[in-house]
Amino acid sequence: MKNGSRLAALGGVVVAGALALSACGSDNNTTASSSSAPAGDIDCAKASVNAAGSSAQKNAIEEWTKLYASKCAGANLNYNPSGSGAGIQAFTSGQVSFAGSDSALKPEEAAAAQKRCEGGSALNLPMVVGPVAVVYNVQGVDGLKLSPESIAKIFSGKITKWNDPAIAKENEGAKLPSSDIKPVYRSDESGTTDNFTNYLHTVVPDVWTWEKAKKWPNSTGQGAAKSDGVTSQVKSTAGSISYVEMSYATNNKLQTAHVKNGAGEYTELSPESASKAVAGAKVTGTGNDVALEIDYATKEPGAYPIVLVTYEIACEKGLPAEQAGFVKSFLTYTSSADGQKILTDLGYAPLPQSVLTKVQASVKALA
Repeated sequence: MKNGSRLAALGGVVVAGALALSACGSDNNTTASSSSAPAGDIDCAKASVNAAGSSAQKNAIEEWTKLYASKCAGANLNYNPSGSGAGIQAFTSGQVSFAGSDSALKPEEAAAAQKRCEGGSALNLPMVVGPVAVVYNVQGVDGLKLSPESIAKIFSGKITKWNDPAIAKENEGAKLPSSDIKPVYRSDESGTTDNFTNYLHTVVPDVWTWEKAKKWPNSTGQGAAKSDGVTSQVKSTAGSISYVEMSYATNNKLQTAHVKNGAGEYTELSPESASKAVAGAKVTGTGNDVALEIDYATKEPGAYPIVLVTYEIACEKGLPAEQAGFVKSFLTYTSSADGQKILTDLGYAPLPQSVLTKVQASVKALA
């Protein structure tokens, strides 16, 4: 790895990577404090590196990029939030040095990634907890309560009115309109869709009969591209409902539903309630791979059940030396305590310590 100056406290913030700030637009994010700057035990790497993938983690990557680049002269990360599916394709075809994905590599993707890594393993490294918010635009209805059954029926076209008896029963006293429900789904391949459909199929398979998929599986509602497109569609459409990563809901001031968990609680979405769900996740990866299996039916009190973990897909070995050095250095920062603590202000949740310790060990083993 190419070592430059040691990272110290943050001075001025500089923007690195035109793609990181231009592709798909940029949200108004909360700026992290100087105490969240890269710490002194991480070596700078001088390189210009391309990465692509998850738009759900875009806000986190942009902030990390600014903080890292502010103290690492010559460090330049160009991140294109093209969506998880496109990012993995760019990674396996050798166009980018690492990819962001809202779900772990599938077997066929892992095989292609291994070739990309010149026979080495491609690791799934959890980096961001991005709770999936059920967002809606219904004037006068705050704190909407929805069970997984009702969510599945709405997105499969079985519940079509806001004052449907099933919704009314869950929201006693609420003034629900008689207007049509207008579902909005991701039109491009998305890890957010993969996690959302996995949640529905896992928890209410008798209602949601489609398997999990990155591509939306039915024609109910209207499609919108990428997370920015979904949030814009919901904001501009009265009576709409959709699913989007929490930071987009927070930054766009969208209404979010309280979702019923396995303990029977209608839980409000927050970084704390999301972290409770991830803390009980099972590690399914082997060796330095940290792929996780989320318990969507968690009975943990106060846990918000619809969470996704956004991964960085990186070669354990096999990248050209300059790229490998940058990836290891950058991911060492993002998985550090300082890197993780900026996430809450950006509308994400930090990794629970039980998972973070495993990720840090895997990043350390990158070569």
